[in-house]
Amino acid sequence: SSHLQKKRRAATARRQHLKSAMLQLAATEIEREAAAKEVEKQNYLAEHCPPLSLPGSMQELQELCKKLHAKIESVDEERYDTEVKLQKTTKELEDLSQKLFDLRGKFKRPPLRRVRMSADAMLRALLGSKHKVCMDLRANLKQVKKEDTEKEKDLRDVGDWRKNIEEKSGMEGRKKMFEAGE
Repeated sequence: SSHLQKKRRAATARRQHLKSAMLQLAATEIEREAAAKEVEKQNYLAEHCPPLSLPGSMQELQELCKKLHAKIESVDEERYDTEVKLQKTTKELEDLSQKLFDLRGKFKRPPLRRVRMSADAMLRALLGSKHKVCMDLRANLKQVKKEDTEKEKDLRDVGDWRKNIEEKSGMEGRKKMFEAGE
């Protein structure tokens, strides 16, 4: 048993080592992704947002404000158009899923009917008409001797259990049972 315990301890230690190695790899990967995102963000800002240089005169400041307001309006229009497209596609998706749900309800499986078929016909259907299969179902039946049938006849003569039950049912049957007991 001590050998098994050593093996279990070694397996546990191996598992813990693998877990810690995986966690270290995951941590370094997360750090790399964060650094890559930061570099990407800086590149985007440098490309799309040039450094701000404020002009000295009042007229130039007003022109700069007009340009900025025009850019804000165009961005707002794009955002609005994108939201409308998103709402439209969401509505289409909901309509299609509703149609799909309705179609599923319409087509129900028909109830299967039992088809009576002989064993030969079934084998012919399964194997094809080329194979001629003749199946004699009586070939494997057990031979019954006349002595067995006589024993069964004796058992049948003892009486049908249904008749006994019918005779004992009701008040008359209880009376008979009571009288038989005395």
